[in-house]
Amino acid sequence: MFLKLFSKTPKPPSDLELVQRYQETGDLAYIGELFERYTEIVFLVCRKYLPDEDSSKDATMQVFEQLIQSLKKHQITNFKSWLHVTAKNHCLMQLRAQKSKPTFSLDAEPNLHVQFSNSLHHSNGETEAREQEWQLLEKALDGLPPEQRFCLELFYLQEKSYSQIAEQTGYDVNRVRSYIQNGRRNLKIYVEKHHDAT
Repeated sequence: MFLKLFSKTPKPPSDLELVQRYQETGDLAYIGELFERYTEIVFLVCRKYLPDEDSSKDATMQVFEQLIQSLKKHQITNFKSWLHVTAKNHCLMQLRAQKSKPTFSLDAEPNLHVQFSNSLHHSNGETEAREQEWQLLEKALDGLPPEQRFCLELFYLQEKSYSQIAEQTGYDVNRVRSYIQNGRRNLKIYVEKHHDAT
């Protein structure tokens, strides 16, 4: 009895230990354990960017399938943070690959626009420029108040109407319109201020 009080329960391996063991052995059981730990978090990340629950579930599975190859190529110091970025980028790539998404114009000037999604069949220079625009837009969105960011994402990424956004968020239509207009203005200010830096 006395010995049991002082016996230690084996400590589960850390995320990085699981990653290292997978890299050394190729045993998919280690990815399975990471999946058990983080599947809900990855799903929530995907749900933020993708339009419905089914596509978010599919994307979650695809992210973990990608780990089979990705973990062999990368040196990782913070698995949770790296996985979050990986899931986010996966969702953004899906959105970009859709052909019929609209162009998100911050104002009427032709030289100031950021495309939310388009086909990826461009030259290397064009692709790099688009990637920089996306990174700038992501930073601008992250800096918005949550209400403005959420309404903009629903309106532009998921192509929902004002009334649909109002129904989903509980805001009235006028408030939704105000959040979108103010959010677009704040994005425009941010892009104008930081565009040259990209």
